[in-house]
Amino acid sequence: MLLEVQDLVKHFPVRQFGGRELVRAVDGVSFGVEARQTFALVGESGCGKTSIAKLLLLLERPTQGRILFDGQEVLALGRQGIHAYRRQVQAVFQDPSSSLNPRLRVSTALAEPIIAHEGWGVLRNRAALRRRLAELLDIVGLPAGAMDLYPHEFSGGQRQRIAVARALALRPRLLVLDEPTSALDVSIRAQIINLLSDIQRDFGIAYVVIAHDLALVRHFSSVVGVMYLGRMVESGTSEQVFDAPAHPYTQALLGSAPRPDPDHQPREGLISGEIGSALRPPSGCRFHPRCPRAMDICARQEPQSVIVASGQIAACHLLDGTPFTARTLQESIPS
Repeated sequence: MLLEVQDLVKHFPVRQFGGRELVRAVDGVSFGVEARQTFALVGESGCGKTSIAKLLLLLERPTQGRILFDGQEVLALGRQGIHAYRRQVQAVFQDPSSSLNPRLRVSTALAEPIIAHEGWGVLRNRAALRRRLAELLDIVGLPAGAMDLYPHEFSGGQRQRIAVARALALRPRLLVLDEPTSALDVSIRAQIINLLSDIQRDFGIAYVVIAHDLALVRHFSSVVGVMYLGRMVESGTSEQVFDAPAHPYTQALLGSAPRPDPDHQPREGLISGEIGSALRPPSGCRFHPRCPRAMDICARQEPQSVIVASGQIAACHLLDGTPFTARTLQESIPS
């Protein structure tokens, strides 16, 4: 397994009247990502998806838990090991207008990660470096002349292509994609998704995708994890989660997604209200205040994750199945 996350926790301390409290952004999340696989994290805003991305990129340190890359525990690596890990795990952020420095030419933006990881010696042969940058631009469908321009001279879709090229500059094995198409026009989104699919096919890169667009997730991902208030409530293959959702939250989330069909009737029992507070999450099952099928036990006891009949993992008192703790990630997460 390329990436394995075990019981990941991230609590942010905040000052409140009367003392300090904790925002439980991520609270015991586990999942695995195989090579060449696309793992998508979905859920409402505030459920902890972006916090997980920051933890994977080491922009934040976890409160507890383990992150393993190629079997090595990332948080136990020394300085050189962390440097090597960051070379293999790159990111594409949501808004290319913000992630690209407007004062730098595209050539400088693409060369920065190369210089940071390979040293200033790469500048001794500028012709070879320009050929390398031209190859990166060609991969994302842009001409070599684009490297001499500034970000404001491109459209939003072209800027995101440049951001993808920069992420590929170090030949990573895993890309973390944080809402890679949400800042783009609808007509451009499909082009970026097709580009990412082609790159994955040609270079064997794995993706961790954070997204709100469920149609995109179904088309693009092979494995899906559904998060609610810092917890993973359901995970499985895209077909399992979308065709046979087991958790009431997943069912409501999919039922709420708009469809371009005037005859479509949304599923009954859709959730209402707002997501709870990560500062003071509900007791028991965190979804129970909004769940149309909640029982008394839901408010008292946290549900155990089980492997249900259709094959995915879900945490709900309504479900019967094999306890998830009895199986390893390698056995339960399909490749």
